This record gives sequence, C-alpha cells and structure tokens, in this order.
Amino acid sequence: MSTTPFVRKPLAGDAAEPAVTPVVSPSETTLIRKPKLGTGRTRKKDIPEGLWTKCPKCSTLIYDKELDENLKVCLKCGHHFPAGARERINSLVETCSFEEMDAGMISVDVLKFTGVASYASKLASYWKTTGLKDAVVTGIGTIGTFRVALGVMDFGFLGGSMGSVVGEKLTRLIEAATNKELPLVIISTSGGARMYEGMFSLMQMAKTSAALAYHAKARLPYISVLTHPTTAGVMASYASLGDLIIAEPGAMIGFAGPRVIKDTTQAELPAGFQTAEFLRDHGLIDDIVPRLELKERLVCFIEFLLHHRGQPSQR
Repeated sequence: MSTTPFVRKPLAGDAAEPAVTPVVSPSETTLIRKPKLGTGRTRKKDIPEGLWTKCPKCSTLIYDKELDENLKVCLKCGHHFPAGARERINSLVETCSFEEMDAGMISVDVLKFTGVASYASKLASYWKTTGLKDAVVTGIGTIGTFRVALGVMDFGFLGGSMGSVVGEKLTRLIEAATNKELPLVIISTSGGARMYEGMFSLMQMAKTSAALAYHAKARLPYISVLTHPTTAGVMASYASLGDLIIAEPGAMIGFAGPRVIKDTTQAELPAGFQTAEFLRDHGLIDDIVPRLELKERLVCFIEFLLHHRGQPSQR
C-alpha cells in the first residue's frame, strides 16, 4: 500500500492561488470615506431680538413696529398687551399738552426692609430699567378739547404696587383737579399695596379715597379705567370709586386671588369670575372699551358727565 499523500492537480480553468496576500502599493489604494449621518436637527434661523412679538392668545408673530403703531393691541385677535404709562399718556392727550406733576418724587426705604434684596436696591434697579421714579405718572393734559387731570399707573415698576409716593401723587392730582374744577381720569394697573412699606402703603387707600370724596362733593366727574391686572388695595380704594368705571377687554380685576377666595368661602367659583367681561355682565363695572377706542370714548364720557352735573362745557 502506497503512503504517498494525495495531491490535487489544478485544472485548466483554475487560476493559480497566491500563497500570500499580494501587497498593494500606496498609489493604487483608494480611500472611501463614509458619509456623515445627519443628526436630524435643522439649523435654526437667527431672528434678532426686539423685532417680533408672539401673541399669547393667537400665537401670531407681530412685527414690533406694527404692534406699537396699533397701541400694543394684536392686529389679528385684539389681545391687549401691557402698555407703559408714557405710552398710554401719549395715546390719549393732545401733542405737547401734558404737564407732569411731582415728577421728582421718589420712594424712601423708611422701614429699612431687607430680604433677598433690599428695598433700596430694588428701587434703584427699577429707576434704571423703566426710566420712571415710581409706579404712577400724574399731570394735567388735554384730551380732545377738555383739560383733564390724568394719572396713569405702570405695572412695569414693582408690579404697579401702591406705596407712599403713588398714594401721595394721586392725592395731589385729585386735589388739583378739585381746585381747578377739572374732570379726573385715573388708569389703574396694580398688584396691590407695596409690602416693602408696610402700614404706610395701606394708609394710601384711605388718603386717596378721602380726596375723591371731596372731588365728588364738588360735583366733578371721575372716570376710573381698569387695565390688566387691577387687584388688591388699588381695586379696594380709588379704582372702584369712579362715577364711571370702564375696563379693557380681558383685564383681570379683583381683590384677592382665586385660591384665597376659594379657601375663604369654601365655594366653587364660576369660570372667569375675575375678568372684565364677567364683572360687566354682573353690573360691577359699567363698560368695556378697547384701547384703540379709549380716547374717543373718554371725550364722550367727559362731555356727558359735565353736562349731567351742570358744569359748563369746555368746548
């Protein structure tokens, strides 16, 4: 028996298999790079700040210039954005007719209040950011053809809170209107009394209300305009004492928050019970006037009230 190992003979069509893997020169090598996979994120376009504002009610993007020209009212759904005191005054009075009163009056930290931040540092911060000395601007101007004592609050300054300066400026405005026999208009927006001044802020409720009593005794008109929001001590004093009380659409108006009222009364509260529309329907305010119509309507109201009280027309 043969012990020779079996060796397969290559056929004619078989290619010779190299014993080792051939070496390929670097010049013959082709590099294939894998394509980068996308992350699925689209590049967000950079929109400069301060050019567009999104309406919280209808989600429409509004060009800021158009919004300002429309008195901060949404062009699509009519939502009323917050407006500053100066903006409101400029939209109501005739050009160059407004004479500001007590412009230099500023608050003082009588109680030396300290917390997360001191009262003094908060005041300094708001003086810088708002350009206002406090949460109200008062003065005498012309609306239509009527000389009017006008006070306008600004929620941007410490939430429109009523401190000693706010109460004093409004009291002086009311007294000036009484002495000069002028109709009075106060546009309110506030979160209530200023806690940093304690009892001093609460005293302003009585002081402003007493001044309004003398104004009413002189048979002079007072129109109270409520904007979003008007609450707590302000609503419990001069804001609710107008001969005519009107409000902007959708304004939140009330004394305390819904949770506090519910816990106190232990009763279910109706939906939207603190809106201007609800209060009008239940007789707590007289009318709802859109901001774009406010100047024209104020002229009509003032003329009617002056005539009704037997005052001579100033036309």
